[in-house]
Amino acid sequence: MIRFLAGIFIKDNENVNDANVRRQYGILCGAFGIVLNLFLCIIKTIAAFMADSVSILADAANNMSDAASSVVTIIGFKLAGHKPDKEHPFGHGRIEYVAGLVVAFIIFGMAVELFRNSIKKIIHPEKTEFSITIACILIVSIVVKLYMFYYNRRLGQKLSSAVLTNNSKDSISDVLSTSVVLISSIIGYVFDIRLDGYAGSLVSLFIFYQAFEAAKDTISPLLGEAPSHEMIRNIKNDVLSFDSILGVHDIVIHNYGPNKIMMSLHAEVSSDGTLIEVHDLVDSIERFLNQKYLCTATIHVDPVNLKDEQVKKMKEELAEHLQKVLGKDVLFHDFRVVHHKNERRLEFDLVVPFDYKSSDDVILELVYKDCDRMFPDYKCDVTIDKAEIIDES
Repeated sequence: MIRFLAGIFIKDNENVNDANVRRQYGILCGAFGIVLNLFLCIIKTIAAFMADSVSILADAANNMSDAASSVVTIIGFKLAGHKPDKEHPFGHGRIEYVAGLVVAFIIFGMAVELFRNSIKKIIHPEKTEFSITIACILIVSIVVKLYMFYYNRRLGQKLSSAVLTNNSKDSISDVLSTSVVLISSIIGYVFDIRLDGYAGSLVSLFIFYQAFEAAKDTISPLLGEAPSHEMIRNIKNDVLSFDSILGVHDIVIHNYGPNKIMMSLHAEVSSDGTLIEVHDLVDSIERFLNQKYLCTATIHVDPVNLKDEQVKKMKEELAEHLQKVLGKDVLFHDFRVVHHKNERRLEFDLVVPFDYKSSDDVILELVYKDCDRMFPDYKCDVTIDKAEIIDES
């Protein structure tokens, strides 16, 4: 149905990288979700009063919160689609993450209220009614929510949308919660056991867990999560595929919303190349990255002296020593020997894992001491980069 509606209302609907297409998909999914959730809320409310069941009423209230979440989805996509301005030069894409977080809090609030009402029903149990009509209503609800889970998950992956992904999680939690209500109602009717309050509390706890997971998935990109190992490997391999690139490091990704990425990295090139040659090379790589990753890439060039045998020997000695002293988890790059007036400097960056056993101060003290002993004629300048070491094998 969503695919059919997208074909009617969304022009160029397969171009999901376009901001306007993304916004229209979000609005379409939000509007469709409002209609379906209001329908489910109405029929479940009717069933709840027929059965005098707090668990079914809780399920109906959950659908009402889902309708409210769909409203937030629409607002989030509309605001996220606003063009960059002087106050927000990187656009408004992160509003979509904020909308996803709002959805998570709505789910959380509903879970707390449902749990409170269910505990009351456990303390003061009441007999509930059950019929074929009530069972059919709950089964219809399960089928509808399965469909909502399917299209929200598919479009959430297709659009890289935190909001739609959270909606899909909420939909599958509704499937499980309604199933619990249905099963407990059948068992209670057949064996005359009052399980309504227990079923309602179980449903509310499951909804609470889904709210926690949804919040975690949206808070992470808002705080600034690290790119995946696969993405880092792909970027390195892409840059190294260009002739004259000797190494790649310090890859930094800033995510300002889906398809709004700022990328920076350091590329090592031979110091023999002219400024114009290196500039043209870097421009070519940046254009390639911009097109492939839909980002704005900036490359810092690190010149490497390939002909100085003394520098090569010093680098090899340092690499061997650091591996013995600090272990294979600590890497280094940007190794340079600088001759300036009467001063000779040895400069390099150490890449230290976030969870490394020693503090940065202890590492620097040790490295400076060893460098002074190994290269007494040079003044050492070391910079520590904190990073997760990725296995390239």
